[in-house]
Amino acid sequence: MSSTVTRTRLVIAAAAAGVVVLAGCSSSDSSSDNASAPSCEPSKGKVTLQYWNTVNGMDKVVDLWNKEHPNIQVETKNISNDQYGAIGNALKAGKAPDLAQVGYDELPTLRSQDAFVDASACKAATDAESKFVPWTWSQASFGGTGVFALPQDTGPMAMYVRTDIFKKYDIPIPTTWDEYEAAAEKLHKADPKLTIAFFDPNNAEWFNGLLWQNNAEMYSYSDDKWHVTVESDKSKQVADYWQKLISDKLVRTDIANGSTQMYAAYQDDQIATQIGAAWGYTGLRDNLPKQAGKWSIVPMPTWGANGTSGDWGGSTVAFMKGGKHLYESVEFNTWLNTDPEALAMENELGGLYPAANDGLKLPALSKGVPYYNNEKIFDVFADSSKKIDTNFSWGPTQKAVNLALQDAMAKAAGGDGTLTDALATAQSAARKSMKDLAIPATSGK
Repeated sequence: MSSTVTRTRLVIAAAAAGVVVLAGCSSSDSSSDNASAPSCEPSKGKVTLQYWNTVNGMDKVVDLWNKEHPNIQVETKNISNDQYGAIGNALKAGKAPDLAQVGYDELPTLRSQDAFVDASACKAATDAESKFVPWTWSQASFGGTGVFALPQDTGPMAMYVRTDIFKKYDIPIPTTWDEYEAAAEKLHKADPKLTIAFFDPNNAEWFNGLLWQNNAEMYSYSDDKWHVTVESDKSKQVADYWQKLISDKLVRTDIANGSTQMYAAYQDDQIATQIGAAWGYTGLRDNLPKQAGKWSIVPMPTWGANGTSGDWGGSTVAFMKGGKHLYESVEFNTWLNTDPEALAMENELGGLYPAANDGLKLPALSKGVPYYNNEKIFDVFADSSKKIDTNFSWGPTQKAVNLALQDAMAKAAGGDGTLTDALATAQSAARKSMKDLAIPATSGK
């Protein structure tokens, strides 16, 4: 889909998402955002910016900036433990940072809460558009209605594989989901303590990536209203598939992604694969150094002839309401997400897969990675990125929907209902949350 079509769709979506406080945002003359947008005059004297994020090693990247920019200093705060709780509380207290890491799926929700400022008064901000992958810019700018954030990274998905385990039991590495189920049965039969994967019921973002891969559009917009299709047939296909794996005890549901328990299970050879994103490659490397050479990264299993992929995560760096130094925030934000040295450090230390066009050309992304048998793992993620459906969009109340989905999936994992039931719960939550905000919506297309 062309970037023009993407932009048109997101202009409409952004207008709907902010129907209460952001009506008319597609017009620069009538936009309340643009009307109240701060000027882009440089501050006088030394400036200190606050930047909140969840990325490992980001403090070292910021140190590099601070050494080279004595008059624009940046203080960074890691909010991994409660990212959106911290941001929400700061907004309510009027103490939001100048800049904050915000996932693409959270942008519409926070914008409806008037959380951002429009940086389009700064030429450096508007000129940055050509530096990023088009779909990421469209989401960060709400279809070109302003510059509310700069893209930072994306999360094209792939499969992390313990090749030694598959070789031990003479099982081919699966390339389709049917083959994946068959491999799950063989692995578990060979070793009852071994499962092919874990299903984290408290991770809606990961599950959304699985839906995305199957072209299961959760939302669309036409005829002046949202069409909610969270429980579409495509979504149910994914839910039914994983429900069967859960019911047959071929995957574990007692492990959270990134947890100590997850790494312990990998260390004990109890799990053979992980369906993960590009940014996760450092997790195994840094936490399981003794398993170097045992892991490979290959394309996600596909649905038959459907060769598409999904995206899990990825973030922007947003210009937060209340920031007093817009010019300096733009300078730092642009450097952070386009400078080759900064991008290389973010990839090496934090595993970020850049959203910047030039970032995808980093030398580090064209080399073999020692931990993964010197394989060129980023070629896999680059190919995955090209196969992501750019029509997929987030709803204006995505946070509420994700919470409802997670709660219902956790119940299903415990034997109370099914994952298909969880989709129905999420569908109802989407309709209710939109109704509560007077956002026109209906079920189905």
